[in-house]
This record gives sequence, C-alpha cells and structure tokens, in this order.
Amino acid sequence: MKFAVVVTAGGSSARYGKNKLLEKINDKEVILHSIEAFLPFNPSEIVVSVSKDFEPGLKLLLKENNLSAVKVVLGGSTRQASVFNALKACDSPDVVAIHDAARPLIKKEDIEKCLNKAKETGAAIVGVRAVDTIKKADENNKITETPDRKNLWYVQTPQIFDYKLVMCAHRQFEGQGFSDDAGLVEAMGRDVYISEGSYSNIKITTKKDIYLAQRLYEA
Repeated sequence: MKFAVVVTAGGSSARYGKNKLLEKINDKEVILHSIEAFLPFNPSEIVVSVSKDFEPGLKLLLKENNLSAVKVVLGGSTRQASVFNALKACDSPDVVAIHDAARPLIKKEDIEKCLNKAKETGAAIVGVRAVDTIKKADENNKITETPDRKNLWYVQTPQIFDYKLVMCAHRQFEGQGFSDDAGLVEAMGRDVYISEGSYSNIKITTKKDIYLAQRLYEA
C-alpha cells in the first residue's frame, strides 16, 4: 500500500504576527515536528504546500535537516486550493493523510489509529470529544439551539482518505471554500468516521500556543 502525506503550510500567520511554523518547540521548528511525525510510517512521499514567500526558506530548512526528498508545491488562495495543489502533486498513492503544519504535537498512536480506520472505511479524521457546551446562534447572536454535547467533536488533523475518493471530492467542489477535507467528502454523500485523538494535538495560532505546546511537549 502506498501511503502519502500532504502537509498544509500555506497560511499567512496573520494572527500570529510572523511565520509561526518557524517557531521552535524543544529547539526544533514547528513544521519539522509536523513533518517528522509521519516518518515512522514510511510514507511513499510527503508533499508540503506553501506560500510563495515561504517556499525558499522551507526548502533550505528541509535540506539542512536531511529532508530534501520532501516535495514542496505552491499553495492557493484558500486552504482547500492548497490541499488540492498538493494532492495533484502526489504520485497516485492508495491512501493520503492531510495534516496541518501548525499541529506539531500529533501523536504516533493517533496517526496509526486514524490510518487503520481509513484503510477500513476509506475516510477517517482525528477528533476529540467536545468538553464545552456549544450554542448555535442566528445573525443577531440569539441562541437558536443547544446541541447535545455527547454527539459533538472538535475536529483535528490528520484527515486520512482513500486517495481517489478525496481527489474526486476536490475536483467536484473545487473553489467552494470548504474549511476541511472531510466536509468535501461528506458533501459527496460518503461516510467519514472519527478516530478519537488527543487534546494535546493543538493548533498553533497565537504566541500563547507556542508556550503551551512547549509545556505539553515536555510533559
């Protein structure tokens, strides 16, 4: 089975103020943690989608860390477009994992569980159970619904799919601005399953997240 990995690194880091993927956790850049988390699974290829400004720096960083085999492609104007560009650069794998570069603390066992579920079902994503009460509101911020928390999940990455399935979804809904790849597959009427992950798999968005990630890494 050919297993490929797509890592999305095309964001602007606008809320962070500088490129958050070059911040370090335990003296290693965030993006290197995110890429290297998949190396134990011997992927046939790793493809990273990046912004034009980040491309030269990332290629140099990969070379310095003996990761020159990692493919680097330009992303698009949205996350969906960036993932699609990376998927098109893949060499027809059987299964592909799509992971946010800003989630450097993904655990090996959580990748493994999700990968096994995806092999079984064709589409699986890492998520954790919601611990907060979540309200749905209208455009005036008036609460319209309180969903039952036991059925709610916080969605993470990786999201792992049969390659042909996720490519079909991206082609069908190209340019429509979905926030995650599972949503594309769901829109086709296909089932997607959640593989329970870990709350430590945080997404680096603000400077406080780097501090928290360092503490979680040490723990």
